Amino acid sequence: MAGAPYDQMSGHIWFNGEFVEWGQAQVHVLTHGLHYASSVFEGERAYEGKIFKLEEHTERLFFSAGEMGFKIPYTQDEINQACIDTLEKQGLKNAYVRPVAWRGSEMMGVSAQANKINVAIAVWDWPSYFEPEERLNGIRLDLAHYRRPDPATIPCFAKAAGLYMICTLSKHAAEEKGFADALMLDYRGHVAEATGANVFFSKNGALHTPKPDCFLDGITRRTVIDLAKARQIEVIERTIMPDEMADFEECFLTGTAAEVTPVSQIGEYSFTPGKISKALMEDYDKVVRAHLDD
Repeated sequence: MAGAPYDQMSGHIWFNGEFVEWGQAQVHVLTHGLHYASSVFEGERAYEGKIFKLEEHTERLFFSAGEMGFKIPYTQDEINQACIDTLEKQGLKNAYVRPVAWRGSEMMGVSAQANKINVAIAVWDWPSYFEPEERLNGIRLDLAHYRRPDPATIPCFAKAAGLYMICTLSKHAAEEKGFADALMLDYRGHVAEATGANVFFSKNGALHTPKPDCFLDGITRRTVIDLAKARQIEVIERTIMPDEMADFEECFLTGTAAEVTPVSQIGEYSFTPGKISKALMEDYDKVVRAHLDD
């Protein structure tokens, strides 16, 4: 997003239990999280002052830390409250919320049992990317070179920093070609996900989405599945081969940042954003703002 570099933004960051000035939220260059990717994080959205599905995000943060072999030195309730307090401290209503936990600099090497576990929470302004009608035009995706790895090789269900490097490479490559993002296959050659969002396809009134057996089962993904079922739309979680994309009618991505974003093209395959995409976009917008009617 355009604007000041993230280290030069203003306000406060919750850092190991207290608020510090934004520019003072620093770590040492020899922190283990930087060198060995021993870091986990969450991406959350606040809508009109309330963080959507905060508890589920915090539960996943703690799960991810466990998968990475470390323990967050706070309770889930304390992290939930810290997220709420940071949002209030920043004085924002519609915002992005980023909790992150990482191993510190007490030991430098692959082995790091004695390293302190640090936790920070940053909140910044995050308006909607597009108006609903603009989003309905659909974004264009390239096909990524890198694939989601075999679960035997990585802690694939953790939202861990190191797992996103191939996503960055894939998104950069796609953007250089004029695409908005890239679709990644998994290690078996099955359709998996975009670089930071899950993917859905529609055919004959039903939704088809890959089984999340080697990548994150996104919180937004689960929310959209529930919304589709509430509309009596059949949702089929299954293996999807790349050449099947030729037969699908609609396609959209789901994620905290993407929300529900229609797709018009993936590589050589084209889609027409339509009724299902529009309905679920509208339903998702209603559910994230449902508290406004409380």
